[in-house]
Amino acid sequence: MHRQQDARLSGQIAVVTGGNRGIGAAVARGLAAAGADVAITYHRSTEAADAVTADVRALGQRCLALATDVSEPGQLQDLAAETARQLGPPGIWVNLAGADILTGEFSRQTDQQKLQRLVAVDLLGTVHGSWTAADCLQPGGVIINTSWDLALRGMAGREAEMFGAVKGGVTGFSLSLARSLAPDRRVNVIAPGWIETAFAQEDLSAEAYREIANRMPMQRFGTGDDVAEAVIYLASPAAAYITGQVLMINGGLTS
Repeated sequence: MHRQQDARLSGQIAVVTGGNRGIGAAVARGLAAAGADVAITYHRSTEAADAVTADVRALGQRCLALATDVSEPGQLQDLAAETARQLGPPGIWVNLAGADILTGEFSRQTDQQKLQRLVAVDLLGTVHGSWTAADCLQPGGVIINTSWDLALRGMAGREAEMFGAVKGGVTGFSLSLARSLAPDRRVNVIAPGWIETAFAQEDLSAEAYREIANRMPMQRFGTGDDVAEAVIYLASPAAAYITGQVLMINGGLTS
């Protein structure tokens, strides 16, 4: 981990659901490098959560890691309360926790099981997480939710249909919530495209990986740090007049 520290979010307290691995871990580290204390959630992997916690503390920031099932509203309320108790009232809430239906044992589930898991974690977890955040964020607070760039354009395939339905729901919900909470609190959406995740690194063939990368104007997959920088910007005072927007993080891919 080599991040240059800055002060864009100095003194802020951020909650990052799913902050123990992948994009969520990069976002947690990025927020800490920008000066925020961070509370992350994890579901099963304590080892990954411990690694992120150590990285955040190495940057000179406080970190709290809490086992949380985001599909359970009561656990999200406990997350908010424990964050406030140990770190202070959060000013930034990033809903990044998502269900894996593409790798390992989850890739072998039935379509119905995959869809139910996506709805419970990605859609309802975001809705209840956002409502929890709305209740605890002070004026000026920021909620950032996670959609998918292809939810706005479409992609063939059964899993893509599921992701499109769920992430499209996240987008629509978030844009409505932005209107409900304005002008005191802001709500925006990040829509990552092809990012260097476990699926991209381990499950895509080398040929498929190259074909996808070559279709992007930027000629590469995105990284967790690319997403983290977008989150930092949307959470910072530099974005004080931005709410109800969807920011595509996909290297310019349009088809």
